[in-house]
Amino acid sequence: MQLGRVTGTVVASVKTEGLEGIKFLVVQPLDKHQQPVGKPVIAADGVYMAGPGELVYFVASREAAEAL
Repeated sequence: MQLGRVTGTVVASVKTEGLEGIKFLVVQPLDKHQQPVGKPVIAADGVYMAGPGELVYFVASREAAEAL
Protein backbone atom coordinates (compact mmCIF):
# COMPACT_ATOMS: atom_id res chain seq x y z
CA MET A 1 0.00 0.00 0.00
CA GLN A 2 1.07 3.54 -0.68
CA LEU A 3 -0.15 6.84 0.70
CA GLY A 4 -1.62 9.40 -1.70
CA ARG A 5 -3.85 12.46 -1.98
CA VAL A 6 -6.76 12.65 -4.41
CA THR A 7 -6.28 15.68 -6.65
CA GLY A 8 -9.18 15.18 -9.04
CA THR A 9 -11.43 12.83 -10.95
CA VAL A 10 -11.29 11.34 -14.44
CA VAL A 11 -14.22 11.13 -16.84
CA ALA A 12 -13.98 8.31 -19.38
CA SER A 13 -16.30 8.33 -22.39
CA VAL A 14 -15.57 4.64 -23.03
CA LYS A 15 -14.66 2.04 -20.39
CA THR A 16 -13.51 -1.55 -20.66
CA GLU A 17 -16.23 -4.10 -20.02
CA GLY A 18 -16.57 -4.69 -16.29
CA LEU A 19 -15.48 -1.17 -15.31
CA GLU A 20 -18.82 0.54 -15.97
CA GLY A 21 -19.89 2.48 -12.89
CA ILE A 22 -16.40 2.54 -11.34
CA LYS A 23 -15.15 6.01 -10.35
CA PHE A 24 -11.61 6.95 -11.42
CA LEU A 25 -9.45 9.36 -9.43
CA VAL A 26 -6.20 11.24 -9.97
CA VAL A 27 -3.96 10.41 -6.99
CA GLN A 28 -0.65 12.07 -6.12
CA PRO A 29 1.64 9.57 -4.33
CA LEU A 30 3.07 10.86 -1.04
CA ASP A 31 5.97 9.93 1.22
CA LYS A 32 5.63 9.34 4.98
CA HIS A 33 5.81 13.11 5.55
CA GLN A 34 2.94 13.66 3.08
CA GLN A 35 5.23 15.29 0.51
CA PRO A 36 4.60 14.54 -3.21
CA VAL A 37 6.68 11.73 -4.71
CA GLY A 38 6.72 11.02 -8.44
CA LYS A 39 3.94 11.61 -10.94
CA PRO A 40 0.19 11.38 -10.26
CA VAL A 41 -1.52 8.08 -11.05
CA ILE A 42 -5.06 7.14 -12.06
CA ALA A 43 -6.80 4.91 -9.52
CA ALA A 44 -10.14 3.11 -9.56
CA ASP A 45 -12.23 3.75 -6.45
CA GLY A 46 -13.72 0.32 -5.80
CA VAL A 47 -15.64 1.46 -2.69
CA TYR A 48 -16.91 4.88 -3.96
CA MET A 49 -15.73 6.75 -0.87
CA ALA A 50 -12.84 9.05 -1.88
CA GLY A 51 -13.01 12.55 -3.28
CA PRO A 52 -10.71 15.45 -4.17
CA GLY A 53 -8.46 16.57 -1.31
CA GLU A 54 -8.75 13.33 0.68
CA LEU A 55 -5.83 11.30 1.96
CA VAL A 56 -6.02 7.69 0.71
CA TYR A 57 -4.10 4.44 0.53
CA PHE A 58 -3.82 2.81 -2.88
CA VAL A 59 -2.51 -0.50 -4.15
CA ALA A 60 -1.25 -1.71 -7.50
CA SER A 61 -0.84 -5.01 -9.30
CA ARG A 62 -2.84 -8.10 -8.33
CA GLU A 63 -4.06 -6.63 -5.05
CA ALA A 64 -5.74 -3.80 -6.95
CA ALA A 65 -7.56 -6.18 -9.29
CA GLU A 66 -8.95 -8.17 -6.35
CA ALA A 67 -10.58 -5.03 -4.90
CA LEU A 68 -12.73 -4.64 -8.00
